[in-house]
Amino acid sequence: MRVAVLGTGIMGSGIALNLVDGGFDVRVWNRTAEHAAPVVAAGATRAATPREAVTDADVVITMLFDAAVTIHVMDQCLEAINDDLWIQAGTVGIEGIAELSAAAREFGVTMIDAPVLGTRRPAQEGTLTVLAAGTMSERERATRVFDTYAEKTIWVADSPGAASSLKLACNSWVLMVTAGVAQALALCESSGLDARLFLEAIAGGTLDLAYAHAKGSAMMRGDYAPSFEVAGAVKDLSLILTQAHENGVSAEIVAALHHTFRTTADAGHSEDDIAAVYDALLPDTPQTP
Repeated sequence: MRVAVLGTGIMGSGIALNLVDGGFDVRVWNRTAEHAAPVVAAGATRAATPREAVTDADVVITMLFDAAVTIHVMDQCLEAINDDLWIQAGTVGIEGIAELSAAAREFGVTMIDAPVLGTRRPAQEGTLTVLAAGTMSERERATRVFDTYAEKTIWVADSPGAASSLKLACNSWVLMVTAGVAQALALCESSGLDARLFLEAIAGGTLDLAYAHAKGSAMMRGDYAPSFEVAGAVKDLSLILTQAHENGVSAEIVAALHHTFRTTADAGHSEDDIAAVYDALLPDTPQTP
């Protein structure tokens, strides 16, 4: 099976590498060509354009930053996909997935709404969780692809949209936990305590969470090597705010998170990991109005 991967950033490169390891014929495209170099070195073929990447592919995977970028890229190549399967794996929000789904229908392309849960390491290890929504007729083919880069696939609905909704709900939780850990550590630090005592206090109890230790330890080390970039968090929180408003759900908590992560980005951490939110909560960090 030939698979085209459009977008080889943090997540797309891990997905593409697992597809290569899984024996697929993989063709990749990325706006910044050097970002595709590790995947090409592993055995994938680099395409010069999105259209070249998708031509003769059986499955096309998009893992791009947002809906606007995905729409721009797919405008260049949708007509070349024909009857092949399009797996839309990026986080694009409800309005975004609706627009992309409409474009797919216009060109007779079957699209699976399939965002993933996980960051750099799960993508590299092939242990992501896929949240999928799409037609029953393509589930077998899609699952063959998912199984190379995910340890679990949850089929949410029979049409695109529901999986993207679930992804936003999950990301709201991820970002709340990250900011919550940062808040607790900052409170300890500002009280003259060793902030690591917070992680020790929750260890092994009902409040414990492996993710809290992973992010908390990174915060303590000041290690902000990106697995989930702050810029992506700001984008996703904007999408979550939109969904909350449209569904009549209170968005006060999400609005506060959006402000905090935007402040983190404005402080120079846009391309850093979301653990950098810790710096935005420390007393000497300037806050934007």
